[in-house]
Amino acid sequence: MEHSQRARIRAGDAAAFAELFDDHARAVYRYAVRSTGNWSAAEDIVSLTFLEAWRLRGKLRPDGDSLLPWLLGITTNVLRNTARSARRHQAALARIPPQDSVPDFADELVGRLQDAEQLAAAQRALATLRRGDREVFTLCVWSGLDYASAAEALGVPVGTVRSRLSRARTRLRALAQQELERGREPLPGSGQHSVGRVEASWSTEEEHR
Repeated sequence: MEHSQRARIRAGDAAAFAELFDDHARAVYRYAVRSTGNWSAAEDIVSLTFLEAWRLRGKLRPDGDSLLPWLLGITTNVLRNTARSARRHQAALARIPPQDSVPDFADELVGRLQDAEQLAAAQRALATLRRGDREVFTLCVWSGLDYASAAEALGVPVGTVRSRLSRARTRLRALAQQELERGREPLPGSGQHSVGRVEASWSTEEEHR
């Protein structure tokens, strides 16, 4: 079925491509959310990923197992491109003289505050990693790809995936230990520690790999 779907997608079959979206859009979205820390931006990443996948359908290998590594490889490139665009945009904004503005309190009304705090804490921790290490960690730990699939997604050898993932885990564990030794203050009104919750989330997902 997968091989037939590959052939149909390569031939430009819209129905086969719709099946691809139905099968994997949620996984692409989860990867994008965890990479960007922004639910709205992740929706744009999903759209861009599938637009790019349609454009590149002729380059899809005719053989292989799951199509998810191919899609997540495209997502990774989209994330890189949007990150570069965002940096250029921020640099342009920084050159604009500041103006008086009225505070917007709408964000205080969100219903998933703890999820946002947890995601933000994860983003801060992941931001300390090299880009390659961060991408491997997100693909293997959060998106559930095995070493071979992550290697296919990123276009690197399996050994590179293994070494990057090991380096990322070592760095994140050291960071979590530093936070524990610092004696962190609880999040307001939650009675919990953000990094502790994120560390538990990583550990839980790793146990289920």
